[in-house]
Amino acid sequence: MPDAAKPVQDGQTMWDRMAASSEFRKLMSAKKAFIIPAFIFFLIYYFLLPISVGYAPQFMSTKVWGEVNLAYLFALSQFFMAWIIAALYVRAGNRFDEMSKDIIDKALKPEQSKGGN
Repeated sequence: MPDAAKPVQDGQTMWDRMAASSEFRKLMSAKKAFIIPAFIFFLIYYFLLPISVGYAPQFMSTKVWGEVNLAYLFALSQFFMAWIIAALYVRAGNRFDEMSKDIIDKALKPEQSKGGN
């Protein structure tokens, strides 16, 4: 792969051309569309436990099964929620990887045709 920081045409590097492409902007937009809502959801979900325990201690201490109360179940659910979000990101990451590969392949086409002459 050629040096992405070396100017290749009109003083622009390959990186500059890729970053200016509509495909790259779509990739960044797709990543933001997943990461920002997932982050906000998890942050709210994470802080809901201490807030609930602080403001609704009677409710959170409700026994569900033996000595297990709602606060314990909610705390345990945070592990599962983290795993679910991670699995969703892996699935979305596969799409991001495909988009990235298309961008790189498109950027390398002019370089490959120059090298073949």
